[in-house]
Amino acid sequence: MTNQTLLLVLMSSKQVCWEKFARYFEVELKDVRLKKDYYVMDPYEAVEMVDENTICVCAILGSTYNGEFEDVKLLNDLLLKKNKKTGWDTQIHVDAASGGFIAPFLFPELEWDFRLPLVKSINVSGHKYGLVYPGIGWVIWRTKQDLPEELIFHVNYLGADQPTFTLNFSKGASQVIAQYYQLIRLGYEGYKSIMENCQANAKFLTEGIKKTGRFDILSKDIGVPLVAFSLKDRSQHSEYEIADNLRRFGWIVPAYTMAPNAEDVSLLRVVIREDFSRTLADRLVEDIKNVLKYLDARPPHIIEAVTEALVEKDPSLKSPEESKLDVIKAKAASAVSALLEPHSEKSLRAWKSFALPKTNGTC
Repeated sequence: MTNQTLLLVLMSSKQVCWEKFARYFEVELKDVRLKKDYYVMDPYEAVEMVDENTICVCAILGSTYNGEFEDVKLLNDLLLKKNKKTGWDTQIHVDAASGGFIAPFLFPELEWDFRLPLVKSINVSGHKYGLVYPGIGWVIWRTKQDLPEELIFHVNYLGADQPTFTLNFSKGASQVIAQYYQLIRLGYEGYKSIMENCQANAKFLTEGIKKTGRFDILSKDIGVPLVAFSLKDRSQHSEYEIADNLRRFGWIVPAYTMAPNAEDVSLLRVVIREDFSRTLADRLVEDIKNVLKYLDARPPHIIEAVTEALVEKDPSLKSPEESKLDVIKAKAASAVSALLEPHSEKSLRAWKSFALPKTNGTC
């Protein structure tokens, strides 16, 4: 290892905690960019980025964006070959924040953990599928020797030797007790049953959304039990409009764009947890249909923009006899039809003068 900056290789759609880690500990992140229709880290590209200053490659078991598991076994096999060829000892950390409480119960044959020789550490969030309220996370090292002694601090002012290697100090133990309770109460079979139920409800919701014929499904069968979906046609409405209108039915469904190199993909995500029942899944599908029906009855984006422009240009449209929004939008629709006549450069310039000031410059 040279005196150059230490490097860590991971996919660009990482959780923000990795950016915090890199800044606090002065580690440079080397992002593996996403590809079209491939929204996890490419193991071949990741290994190609590894050099003598790379402290590890981080594989993510459960993408924040679409829940997909990365291929940790392939990464391990490729990295073994590179280590043998170069004489380096680059290892793997698995960020299993979501997938760590899922893979052992739903996909026991999947090799992603200490069965692979280069996996030296794994972290998992108890407050996700560990079924504990927020504030608890776990990290496990392959052996005691893999946790350097110089990272452990010992204090004795509490009456006995207390080793600690966390960044925070005084913190309540309620989450630890809650996690201990859940592990004892549920056991392997209990967690397995809950995860299978979450998986079944995710499949049910996926099928319901598919049947609308309006969405592409971006989540995978092998991954976190969630449904990530994207509109097939964004010319009329967007995922953000759907998310906004679902709030009227009591749903908070996030809409967002993919990580760098795939920012043109917008999607919605529904995470299936223990308390998300089949009844709720059925209700959500119906509410999505209602939102689509509502949006389809409204003018598309272009008419919305011209409506605002017409009202601003002609205050008479706000007169009492024409105060109804439908009347104004009807005028806007007529204006759009006239302005967008084929081969009419003059009309196009006029439309731009009305509409472009009302856009954000991205469409």
